[in-house]
Amino acid sequence: MGNYTIVATAAMGLEALVAKEVRDLGYECQVDNGKIVFQGDEKAIARCNLWLRTADRVKIIIGSFKATTFDQLFEQTKALAWENFLPENATFPVQGKSVKSTLYSVSDCQGIVKKAIVNRLQSSYRRHTWLEETGPLFKIEVALLKDIVTLTLDTSGAGLHKRGYRVGQGEAPIKETLAAALVQLTNWHPDRPFIDPVCGSGTIAIEAALLGQNIAPGFNRSFVSETWPWIHREIWDEARQEAEDLANYDQPLTIQGSDIDHHMVEISKANASEAGLSDLIDFKQMQVKDLRSHLEYGVIVGNPPYGERIGDRPQVEQLYKDMGTTFAKLETWSIYILTAYEAFEKCYGKKATKKRKLFNGFLRTDLYQYWGPRPPRQQ
Repeated sequence: MGNYTIVATAAMGLEALVAKEVRDLGYECQVDNGKIVFQGDEKAIARCNLWLRTADRVKIIIGSFKATTFDQLFEQTKALAWENFLPENATFPVQGKSVKSTLYSVSDCQGIVKKAIVNRLQSSYRRHTWLEETGPLFKIEVALLKDIVTLTLDTSGAGLHKRGYRVGQGEAPIKETLAAALVQLTNWHPDRPFIDPVCGSGTIAIEAALLGQNIAPGFNRSFVSETWPWIHREIWDEARQEAEDLANYDQPLTIQGSDIDHHMVEISKANASEAGLSDLIDFKQMQVKDLRSHLEYGVIVGNPPYGERIGDRPQVEQLYKDMGTTFAKLETWSIYILTAYEAFEKCYGKKATKKRKLFNGFLRTDLYQYWGPRPPRQQ
């Protein structure tokens, strides 16, 4: 078993949530902008890919050093033990980015890193010819920030938000990782009712159900590092078995998603079915103003349209007014609404208990939180 420096990348504003998830898996970590750094072995790589709900990717840091010339970049990249990670037939594309660095040409940096790794592997594997890239995929990134070069290896493949259950979506779907974050930022527990009244393709409700039954978000998909020869099959099998053992499939849930568009409701049902959760979530076509519930101490989480196009504004403002009027009747409920619309509180008719800045893709949004009373303690 090796010991690696692992990075879980995170969207801006979600770092603390990702760090909590990493710690819950048993790894001490440091939090930085957009990333959480920790030490772990092959098992940690498998478990983090399977379990992290709010991280974007899991990467390994191969090396980090200062470089202001292409020579330095070449020599220091070549000095790293690439043969410990890449087999002789590895397929290894190199991606790059450069911010505030002397070496600003990304394509040149990519080319030099590629050449340095080839050079290192040729001498390690005693090959005089070019390496045939016919084997497993290793996605390498060279990132320069203020002349510090960091070389990483992506263990996830497709981003972690791609859970594998989304068979359909609307025109502005929320990422699964952000949806999971919204659920985690509430005071919801699996024994309380949960409603998304503007559910779109059902992502928030589905993420709540996965969380409610403690189902690992990556259970339904594969990861690029599963094809790597140095992470043995048994490690993945054990990690998946652990996920299976920890899932609480008997946990009853009261989760509802509704949308004004019947086509989106059908998509939600198909997505929930793909995730194996169709019997746990009740999706229905309904306007927000028709929402009623006799249940108490529930949680509402919604990501409504933001009214970015001027023509949509009157409709969106009316929706926010309807939300304010309708949700006011749910006196014991807590409400969480994510929107980029700055005059949301004015339309809703009430100031939020708390606002939290989050990014939906590149769009700056706020999570408006209206906290309901705490449920009475069970005797």
